[in-house]
Amino acid sequence: MDIAAMVKDAVEKITKDGDLTKAFQKDPTETVKKVAGDKIPAEAIDKIVDGVKAKIKLDSAAGALGSIKKLF
Repeated sequence: MDIAAMVKDAVEKITKDGDLTKAFQKDPTETVKKVAGDKIPAEAIDKIVDGVKAKIKLDSAAGALGSIKKLF
């Protein structure tokens, strides 16, 4: 089981779909389960959810930083 690949796949799907993004904000665990299907073992779901949260936060921060750099 490649958790990093599952995180990457989930991030791509969630960030490209506004409805999934909203669903992830309300219930991250269920959204990740929905996106990844039955292939996620129960013991790995928390790690994947944490990874998705971290990646989305990093991407958002990078986007904000890029916008600030354009101002100067």
